[in-house]
Parts: sequence; C-alpha cells; structure tokens
Amino acid sequence: EWLGRLVQIPSVAPDQAGPRAGAPGEARLAGELVNWFRELGGEVFTEEVLPNRPNVYGLWRGRSDRWAAVDAHMDTVGVEQMTDDPFGGRIQNGRVYGRGAVDTKATLAVVLALVESAQQAGQNPEPNLLVAATVDEEVETRGASAFARWVRGRQLALDQLVVAEPTRCGPVYGHKGLSRLEFQVAGKSTHSSQPQLGQNAVVAAAPLVLALEEEHQRLLALPSQTPLGPGTLTVSIIHGGQGINVVPDACSVSIDRRLVAGEVPAEISASLADLAQRSCLLPVAAKVLYEKPAFLQPPDTPWIRQLAEWSGRKPTIAPFGTNAWNYEGLARECVVLGPGSIDQAHGDEEWVEIAELEKLADIYSRWWGIRS
Repeated sequence: EWLGRLVQIPSVAPDQAGPRAGAPGEARLAGELVNWFRELGGEVFTEEVLPNRPNVYGLWRGRSDRWAAVDAHMDTVGVEQMTDDPFGGRIQNGRVYGRGAVDTKATLAVVLALVESAQQAGQNPEPNLLVAATVDEEVETRGASAFARWVRGRQLALDQLVVAEPTRCGPVYGHKGLSRLEFQVAGKSTHSSQPQLGQNAVVAAAPLVLALEEEHQRLLALPSQTPLGPGTLTVSIIHGGQGINVVPDACSVSIDRRLVAGEVPAEISASLADLAQRSCLLPVAAKVLYEKPAFLQPPDTPWIRQLAEWSGRKPTIAPFGTNAWNYEGLARECVVLGPGSIDQAHGDEEWVEIAELEKLADIYSRWWGIRS
C-alpha cells in the first residue's frame, strides 16, 4: 500500500520528462516525504540540491550509538514508452506496478512501513537510523554528492550504509566507475561539389572512432586485477553534418568508459583526450561530461556475510552504476541492496514482487533490531 502511494506521485527526472511525465522532478514527492517522516516521529531535514529538487533526510534516534543509513533515490526515468499506466500503483498478481515500483520507491515503501509499524508498537531501532531520499540519481547523482557532504559536515560516523537498487535483496559490494567524454572535431564547410575546398570533420573523426574501438579491445585483453573485470569503452553517440550537399564542418563523438578499481577518472579522461589528439585528422577538443570512481569494498565482512545469510544470496558485483560512486569513506561499510530485479527497471512495464518487499522488510527488521 505504501509503494502504491509512492508510485502514484510522479517524480520523473527533468532531463527525461515528456508529455506523460506530469510535473517533472522530485519536489512533490519530497514534500510528501517530509510530512510522512514527521508524522512517523522522525527528525526531518531538507537540502535544496537543484532548483525545486530537494533531498529529504529523516532521522530516528536509536538505542545505541551505532549509525545505520539508507539512501533511496526519488527520481525515475521517463515514462513515454510505458504500455501500462506509469503512475497507477496497481496491486495485482502479487506485484506492484508503475514507474519507480522497483527503482527505487520499493525501498522507500519498506522503510515507511517498518517505521510506521515500529512507532505503533512503541519501538525504537537499535542503531540511529538515517534515511536519505535523494534526487538526480538517474542523471548525474548530484543528490548523493550533496548527501555525502551533509553527513561529513555534521561529522556523523556512519557504520553501515545501504544504497537502494534492485538486487533481489542480495548484497552488492562493487561496481565499475566511469568517465564520459565528448570529442568535438573542427573542420571547414563548403559546397559538396568541391569537397577539396573544405575539411570534412566526419571523415576526420573516422580514425578517432576506430582508435577508440581499438582501445576497448585492448582493455578487454588485459588480465583482471579485481572482481570487477576489465574496463570497457563504448562509442555511444556521433553527430555530424548539416546537409547532404555540404561538407561537414563539425562532428562530435561521445563515449562511455567504464572504470575498474584503482583507475583514477581524471587520469583516464586525460589519456583518452590524448588518444583523440593523436588519432584524429583535424583539430579535436575533449569535454569531460561525467566522472566517477569505481565502488568496491571487501565482500567478506561480518555485516555483508550477515546480509547474505538473511537474503539467501551470495555477495556479488553489479554491472550497473549507483549512488555508491559518491560514498567512498562515508561509512565503515557500504553495500547496494534492494528488492526486485534490475530487469524490471527502465522498461515498457515496471513492477516488483510483493514477496521481495516482504524479504527486504525482514532483512531491515533484523538489521535495525525491531520486530516487523
């Protein structure tokens, strides 16, 4: 029921909002969470991360000096392609349907249900419980960066931090980082009947694209030094040309480079900019779009072993990125964990099994030391 209510509040990331998205952004959902956290006995803090897009932090004092934290992002991807009502929150066939049902309003719903149950039973969690509802995870994770600064600014010593993402409730202890760049090739336009008078930026970019693919193959051939496997490089976007009878004076090539533990994003970006300069036939400028280091923590700590036992799933790594990119050193231990499968996220239809919500509720009840 809590998840259905959350899904019914649109919170599509503005960068992905279309005609069906309703009011874009997380403002409405954040406002509701402020009210609900207060009604459930929490201390509530808000932080304006982006215009009209605030993080919401709820704090419930525990019976010990230990600190447990949960980060669940409020924003969702777009809904234009969805075949079902994106904000219906329909409960049917043992599932809850709608955008955000699995990514990641499911975890927020479990938190609300458990805190409500504990309040009604007159229980306090054993650790101090900090819940962060963050913005912008689906685009640049600026909400997570703000949360990390907020925690450090208050000198909170977090013991355990869960980053909510669909993992079938199994603990994920690592995933790759990334460097995203755009290369702008500068040419000279002229009439296509006399191409020798111009400088074709698209043709000049061709050796660059081939060099980037060669770099990807080189990375795949390297021996893996960590559980994250090899780094990868994907040429993902190319734009160039303004007319079929005009020699193109500009061409842009965008790439996504996935990083493994030990790789420094700024160093990788610099090396790729140098590769572009060496391989392109015309002047090229490199623009860094986004950089995040890999997330990796030991998989055999007592807490991760305990989470694996409670979930019935072995600790593993994830192929996708999360807010955990921003949390290095923020907590003594950090894992990515949440109900449902990533296979149900971002698609034409999104849903989560109620059994997965129940499993997470059991895990959190044990972790927080309350009776669910």
